[in-house]
Amino acid sequence: MVVSPFFSCSAMGALILGCLLLQASNAQLRPDFYSRTCPSVFNIIKNVIVDELQTDPRIAASILRLHFHDCFVRGCDASILLDTSKSFRTEKDAAPNVNSARGFNVIDRMKTALERACPRTVSCADILTIASQISVLLSGGPSWAVPLGRRDSVEAFFDLANTALPSPFFTLAQLKKAFADVGLNRPSDLVALSGGHTFGRARCLFVTARLYNFNGTNRPDPTLNPSYLADLRRLCPRNGNGTVLVNFDVMTPNTFDNQFYTNLRNGKGLIQSDQELFSTPGADTIPLVNLYSSNTLSFFGAFADAMIRMGNLRPLTGTQGEIRQNCRVVNSRIRGMENDDGVVSSM
Repeated sequence: MVVSPFFSCSAMGALILGCLLLQASNAQLRPDFYSRTCPSVFNIIKNVIVDELQTDPRIAASILRLHFHDCFVRGCDASILLDTSKSFRTEKDAAPNVNSARGFNVIDRMKTALERACPRTVSCADILTIASQISVLLSGGPSWAVPLGRRDSVEAFFDLANTALPSPFFTLAQLKKAFADVGLNRPSDLVALSGGHTFGRARCLFVTARLYNFNGTNRPDPTLNPSYLADLRRLCPRNGNGTVLVNFDVMTPNTFDNQFYTNLRNGKGLIQSDQELFSTPGADTIPLVNLYSSNTLSFFGAFADAMIRMGNLRPLTGTQGEIRQNCRVVNSRIRGMENDDGVVSSM
């Protein structure tokens, strides 16, 4: 098996899962899928992210979120990247994504570079999957061998995106159902993937109700640490600007580490659905929050395992779907729009 050295089992994070990652892979997906057809795929994607991070420290978390929001809607098929067409409405307009999901232009940069290096070879779904792994690694998180070989959807699923994606206002029971509905039915899947909020930002829009009128009580969420509540109220005043961004993790906002779980134990989870993992009485997620808070390697191992499981949700393989030449549109819409060198023109 040939894997880019940047992601080999000797890279950081190998201690956590070693190479048993392959056991969790879909039989039709494999880490060396592009070893002959596009051996530079990892470096091309990494270089784009490194460049973007110089001016946008949020981009790593944003890319990870794109992958999550893609996989929860009919599987990891890059349907979230499609723009609206005559045949369907884009998932970008769905409530969990509109004015929130970001990084599409960065994925476009990756795709353009890959089409020049390896035309019609690397799917947008695999680009999202690889970019998520690199984003985590570059932010201080684990490495894992990414199973590859996905193909791209030829349609988007606006209605499903409105219902399938977990809400920041969910209770633990609702979170568990949302995860189980897509096949992620282990407590470790939910708790570890929620750890993706160890970096990144959220809008005040998703926080304000907890601060002033939790569940219609005209009181704040009682699980909020009082000093944290005061800090959040300064950032997100009542009737203030709901688009203001707040760090998920006030301690290490751009670093992928286990501080998220310590925050939950201290009543400093930014959104309700995160704090529910620790503050729901008797929940089976509490021991995992405690474990991941005290043991970084346990968290990293569980996160890598859960990411592979999520990445294997209903992938299109073989002759299913297509390899999009432009991640925003299906190939049938861009035929006849190619340059002499086979590169798709800007749209």
